[in-house]
Amino acid sequence: MMVKETVVDQRIDKFLWSVRIYKTRSIATEACKKGRVIINNIPVKPARLINNGEIIQVKKTPVLYTYRVKEIPTSRVSAKLVNDYIEDNTPDEEKFKLDMKNKTYAGYSFKGSGRPTKKNRRDLDKLMRP
Repeated sequence: MMVKETVVDQRIDKFLWSVRIYKTRSIATEACKKGRVIINNIPVKPARLINNGEIIQVKKTPVLYTYRVKEIPTSRVSAKLVNDYIEDNTPDEEKFKLDMKNKTYAGYSFKGSGRPTKKNRRDLDKLMRP
């Protein structure tokens, strides 16, 4: 049986890294410095302490993600356990923006549509070449 250890408070940059919102802690720190991490409608510095129940907003262009802190982990958690520590409250409109961004680039194909045909490949090559 696995016992969850939690901390009373933790730096926001370390928290964002430990719940896998950012790939590295230095990227999380940089995002805080650039004002992309917001708590209570105020951009926060990397050293700000986070508490249970706070709402965190993270700007990753073009989406503004919203998370609620359930618990604070002692160290980086596996991807399967992330939902034990944060709750994703991002509105569907924001997630739709991400879908639209992904679908607008040339060469996008819908999942499950298979490999492109020879004609599709030629059309794609024409589009991509100047």
